Amino acid sequence: MQNFRNYYEILGISRDATTDEIKQAYRQLARQYHPDLNPGDKAAEEQFKLLGEAYEVLSDREKRSQYESFSRYWKQKGFKGVWGQRSQSQRANGQVSLDEIEFKEFEDFDNFVDQLLKRHRTKASAQPPTADPYRPGKSKTAYKAQPPRPSRRDAEADLVLPLEKAYTGGRERIRLEDGRSLEVDMPPGMVTGQRIRLRGQGISGGSLYLRIEVEPHPYFELQDGTLFCQVPITPSEATLGGTIRVPTLDGPVNMLIPPGVQPGQRLRLEGKGYPMGRDRRGDQIVRIEIVIPTVLSDEEKALYEELRQIEAFEPRANLPV
Repeated sequence: MQNFRNYYEILGISRDATTDEIKQAYRQLARQYHPDLNPGDKAAEEQFKLLGEAYEVLSDREKRSQYESFSRYWKQKGFKGVWGQRSQSQRANGQVSLDEIEFKEFEDFDNFVDQLLKRHRTKASAQPPTADPYRPGKSKTAYKAQPPRPSRRDAEADLVLPLEKAYTGGRERIRLEDGRSLEVDMPPGMVTGQRIRLRGQGISGGSLYLRIEVEPHPYFELQDGTLFCQVPITPSEATLGGTIRVPTLDGPVNMLIPPGVQPGQRLRLEGKGYPMGRDRRGDQIVRIEIVIPTVLSDEEKALYEELRQIEAFEPRANLPV
């Protein structure tokens, strides 16, 4: 068959893949071939578009069913048969549903997918010739056939952000599955699972909904507006206390360590967590880790030895055995 595309092979999944498996495969491959990660690579850009087309068909139950039926039909003899009784213009005008169409009416696979996804070809060769409407008593050129107005539809796209960018928001350039590139104002304090609506950026003037996913951070852990992190300190800092520098999303800040702080003890930086609503912000929880040095200078060894001779603290005095 001409230009037939096996969407299952494109996504690298089996024909009985679930919706979640389809989505997972698409996300993984879309990131690999994303134009922003492959600048100037036309092959990657074409593969990115194919992935979007495959996902749009297979993730929709009705479209997937139509695709399966058509995939079985194209192998039969007479695929390139004549057009059926229902014309392509009738389908474009929404007068006939896909369930009522005989597959032999489609010239090739591209024609079928255009109708399935309600796409409109820009090349003249993509549309069958149609006659101008004619009314008796009027000049034949007085009436021009008007192309059907594409229906307005909403669209969705995934936007994966690092934690710092999700926290600050601001201008962000995004690449959509259909190849478009947009620069939009993103709000601060975005979280995974959030949906952001962009009016007029969907299909034919519909809305575009961005599904936000915040990447895991190598240092901070976010839980319901509270930021968690771990800070290492020396034995002397733990014993004597003092002020240390602690990283936050706003930059390093000074934090007071109380004398005698214990390993695993949690200290709170109030209001240094993640935004929770318009005027509220969570806290940052700092977990203390006491790090023992493995390499000491001669002077440090001498001081530790002197301390051991004079210290009165006995940590094993109350062992139960």
